[in-house]
Amino acid sequence: MLAQLGAKLAAVCSVAGKLFDIKLGILAATTAASTALGGCMPTTVPLAGADPADPGAKVAGVGYRSTVAPYTGLRPVAPSAWREQNDRVAPAPKSGR
Repeated sequence: MLAQLGAKLAAVCSVAGKLFDIKLGILAATTAASTALGGCMPTTVPLAGADPADPGAKVAGVGYRSTVAPYTGLRPVAPSAWREQNDRVAPAPKSGR
């Protein structure tokens, strides 16, 4: 039984080794091709405008807007009657009814 397990393990390892060699070859070929074709890339286009590294370049003005400006603090209050709260938020009754 142990010999049969050893034989199965050896067969799996040989198949896995061949697949790994094939995938490693494909990876090496892809890497070599991308490195070789990297030299064929066109040069970059010069900037169309002022150099961003120039400290004297004109830039848009900076403004300040608070992100918490509409905040209003809401402190806990004592509960009021539910009917009063409901009357405050209820729509106004129509005069025709």
